[in-house]
Amino acid sequence: MNNISGKNALITGSSRGVGQQIAMGLAAKGCNIILHARTAASCHKTIEMLKTYPIAVYVVFGELSDETSVHQVIDQVNALGVEVDIVYNNAAIMTSHQSDIWQHSWEDWMQTMKTNVFAMYTICAAFVPKMAERGYGRVVNLSSGITKTPELAPYSASKWAVIKLTEDLAAHYEDTNVRINCLDPGWLRTDMGSQNAPNAVEAVLPGALVPALLENDGANGKAFSAL
Repeated sequence: MNNISGKNALITGSSRGVGQQIAMGLAAKGCNIILHARTAASCHKTIEMLKTYPIAVYVVFGELSDETSVHQVIDQVNALGVEVDIVYNNAAIMTSHQSDIWQHSWEDWMQTMKTNVFAMYTICAAFVPKMAERGYGRVVNLSSGITKTPELAPYSASKWAVIKLTEDLAAHYEDTNVRINCLDPGWLRTDMGSQNAPNAVEAVLPGALVPALLENDGANGKAFSAL
């Protein structure tokens, strides 16, 4: 496995849940962490949790369902003056469960796609070309194992789009040292996964770290499962 000590990782949606666990796991490997949440204050708990590790911790913030705000998040990252070596596109939303599967509104579809797909694409566009220029990069896009659930169609369709886009981007960068893969974190007890999930959020580790630890000739455009 690749040594990521001293690398810099941006993790969207890392104030809680899966993103917070990924931040902790990468920090334990010596990776510097760039936290992201809708507000800077939301990252306070994760910052406190990371204080036990001898790493640098940064915070950027902003809403990912708005194009202007996404670019502002990217500007904040660039202003830190550090190179981004690893990106976990973890942040996502799930609109309301609709027992009548034909009641998903266009607004639900658009908000879901903006946050779960468009923001991921824009963040990749901001950092992947630079990774390729420097000769190193790891991108992990969070997918989902959700199936046969039209009651959550906007969410499940957005996660299918994440997988397809990941495959296409990976193919484009196949001949570089940038590895772009998907990660299904599994059904975990989080705000999104609900308390009915069979697995604690901590179960996402260590599996969630595998795509970040790949060697330069490792898997590319593949789907990993944290569990």
